[in-house]
Amino acid sequence: MDRKGIEEVLKTAVRFGADFAEFFWEHKETSTIVCENNGIERINSGIDEGAGIRVISGASSSYAYTNEVSLKRLLEVAEMAGRALKSKDAGIMEQLDFRTPTAVFEPFIEIPPEEVEIETKVEAIKIANQAARGVDKRINQVTVGYGDIKQDVTIANTEGIFVEDRRVRTRMSVNAVAAENGVIQTGFRSVGGTTGFELLKKDYEPDKIGEDAAKRAVLMLGAKAAPTGKMPVVMAAQAGGTMVHEACGHALEADLVQKQLSVYSGKKGDKVAADVVSVIDDGTIPKKFGSLRYDDEGYPVQKTVLINNGVLEEYMYDYQTASRENKVSTGNGRRESYQYRPIPRMRNTYIAPGKMPPEKIIKEMGEGLLVTAMGGGQVNTITGDYVFDVAEAYIIKDGEIGPPVRGATLAGNGPETLKMVEMVGKDLGYTIGICGKEGQGVPVSDAQPTMAVKELIIGGRFAESRKNAEIRRL
Repeated sequence: MDRKGIEEVLKTAVRFGADFAEFFWEHKETSTIVCENNGIERINSGIDEGAGIRVISGASSSYAYTNEVSLKRLLEVAEMAGRALKSKDAGIMEQLDFRTPTAVFEPFIEIPPEEVEIETKVEAIKIANQAARGVDKRINQVTVGYGDIKQDVTIANTEGIFVEDRRVRTRMSVNAVAAENGVIQTGFRSVGGTTGFELLKKDYEPDKIGEDAAKRAVLMLGAKAAPTGKMPVVMAAQAGGTMVHEACGHALEADLVQKQLSVYSGKKGDKVAADVVSVIDDGTIPKKFGSLRYDDEGYPVQKTVLINNGVLEEYMYDYQTASRENKVSTGNGRRESYQYRPIPRMRNTYIAPGKMPPEKIIKEMGEGLLVTAMGGGQVNTITGDYVFDVAEAYIIKDGEIGPPVRGATLAGNGPETLKMVEMVGKDLGYTIGICGKEGQGVPVSDAQPTMAVKELIIGGRFAESRKNAEIRRL
């Protein structure tokens, strides 16, 4: 649709007295391949297209969408969204002066996935599958998943923003299951980013992805049960940033803060973490899974320092939450598709690296638990309480890495944990995932350096209210 048609849609949406209207059009092409039982089980491809129209009046908003993108239908949907807020005619809006904000991040796609033959994608999957099964005869099940997406969007609003963008992401994951004497253990490895098929041609080797997953499953077969109780914990960089994502990331999203559903509400300028802890959300890191040129409201993504040397400096805003505080969006407005309204979401969230060598942190910790891989987690954003599964961990004894242990969980409180961080390494390790919030899933990356926490509960459980918990789907 041309700009003239989009302008007509926006004028119709605000004709009934709204303060703001937004148009979001999406054309998405997806490809997924799954290998199970030593063979290709599914090859799916699809196209989805539609548009959503959001209207805001004061503190209220309405949202309507359609998969029929003719001008006639879009005008009907715009009127529907506008009337949902106000029935009084507000007159005719003047002509809009559209502009495109300058992006600070420009992704480079070397090998567009749609130009890669399906046979080439299948071959990469088979290589990962065979490599995983070849690690050990006790590997009895392997699942390899591949997916790529090309998403074209057009975003415009009554404040004059007009953005056209293309997003490309590619991902591969391997889940391996090992079994022996009635004991079953799994290993998981996933890679992906805002990148094309060069992900598997240059950045990662499919056989190595498969081997990593299978080796973890086999390692855990021989591991002893994890100890329980309170003890010091070293979180290795390769464990990724599940901790920062769950323990404080969601609670720093402005909608939860403004609704008093965050433990960080009203705490800007307060000391909320140890001096060695800085937390950053950055949508501009090349090739990372949560990177974008523009968010789903048309604002350029940026690097936002949330916690700086222990002090809470900023929250993550979308347009609506920023407007309530007379601020500008931080570029964190995101949505799963045209069927959803945008809300504040993380992009690439991480704890900034420090200066200590990782091996020195382990040596100085002396005794405790070394966590090298995390599973899923959940957090109650009101209290800050969290719980995580641990996929791989080792005992630390006399400053040395000891035998592996399995079945561990980590439980604690986000703000308290960040205050108990004693040492931060100079490394940085990323993981990727699909983050769930209000029924929407969006791609994110999380990262952290190796860091030592004075004390966490290992293997403990606490009463968790799922009503306010945010669940991360890996």
